[in-house]
Amino acid sequence: MSKKTKIILAVLVAVVVIGALTAAIRGRDKDVPRVTTAKVEKLDLVSKVTANGKIQAQNKVDMSALVMGQIVNLAVKEGDHVKKGQLLLQIDRAQLAAQAQGREANLEAMRHDLDAAKATAAQAKFDYERAKQNFTGHILAEADFQKAKSTLETAEANLAATEQRMRMTGADLAASRDSLSKTTVTAPLDGIVTTLPIKEGEVTVIGTMNNAGTQLLTISDMSTVEAVMMVDETSVPQVRLGQKATLTIDAYPNVKFQGTVTDVGSSPILKTDPDLLTLVQNSEAINFKVKIRLDNPPETIRPGFSVTAEIVTGRREGATAIPIQALVVRDVQDKGKTPTPGSRPPTEEGVYVVKDGKLAFQKVETGIAGELMIEAKSGPTVGSEIVTGPFKVLRQVKEGDKVIIEKESDKKGGGEKKT
Repeated sequence: MSKKTKIILAVLVAVVVIGALTAAIRGRDKDVPRVTTAKVEKLDLVSKVTANGKIQAQNKVDMSALVMGQIVNLAVKEGDHVKKGQLLLQIDRAQLAAQAQGREANLEAMRHDLDAAKATAAQAKFDYERAKQNFTGHILAEADFQKAKSTLETAEANLAATEQRMRMTGADLAASRDSLSKTTVTAPLDGIVTTLPIKEGEVTVIGTMNNAGTQLLTISDMSTVEAVMMVDETSVPQVRLGQKATLTIDAYPNVKFQGTVTDVGSSPILKTDPDLLTLVQNSEAINFKVKIRLDNPPETIRPGFSVTAEIVTGRREGATAIPIQALVVRDVQDKGKTPTPGSRPPTEEGVYVVKDGKLAFQKVETGIAGELMIEAKSGPTVGSEIVTGPFKVLRQVKEGDKVIIEKESDKKGGGEKKT
């Protein structure tokens, strides 16, 4: 056998041996979970609540019809800028004007009736006083005296009734004049006509308990603009008055606006809420209304624009941070107690660290959460290597299991690395 042949055979034997060893190692470790790891870092964490909503004016007036009649003059159109006191529309006033004139005539007639009642009462009093003197002097029969007294009482009662009818007629006239004045609709504030659902020639209807009246128009003061947001019930406890927010309005792409939380709702948003009607109807979750005032709204902004807000609910400088996906929640078994049927065992949060190829559990007390990182108030220290995934493996393994570190994950998020 030549030297070349021996070398080839030796190489082949070595390849077979290496292959066999590799196969044996792989076969031995094929059931061992492979995990990824990352190091605990010191970061500046910012916790945020994200919500969707609509833009609206902080001060707006929805004007409804207060009297019934045909619109004979519509002096504005949607989008017009109006000043306080400016004419918006005129409702036909002919019928109400005639009614007011009729009540003015009734009031004038009542004045004459009152004058007559006063004269009658004065004459009756004079007759009564004279009859009283004559009766005292025994020159008038008692029956005539009683008749004079009755006549006086009747005249005084008639005078009082006439005065009451006159006051009632005056009140009716005041009501007619008030209704007549409401046929002329003027702007209650400076602003923009943002909604105008009516047209000239339509007939307005007054609202009742069961039926809404005709909505005439909406005037919005766009000098102070707010975003009305829909915040999920799990996030609303973190939101407080005065917190800052960054807003993105769909109508102004790539532009960020700053704002401040001015109101946090105390009760869930109803399905009929006019501010967030479309958003609420498409959501099955329980949501609360949060209002954010924009610091510098653009001049062209309009109510109804879609907006997304990120509300800063917390900030921690130089926090000990771990990836959120590394956090594990496990049941705590209390050996001294027998679990009650149907009850849930207590849980604890923590992370897995790898020691000598095996998993060890470290309990973690969490703080504020960023987008991808969460604060660890207690537990692993900065620089410690913790298991970050895969998600399925983390939910299946337990303390003491053997694992293989596949690679180190250096994903960062939700904060800025502290230098």
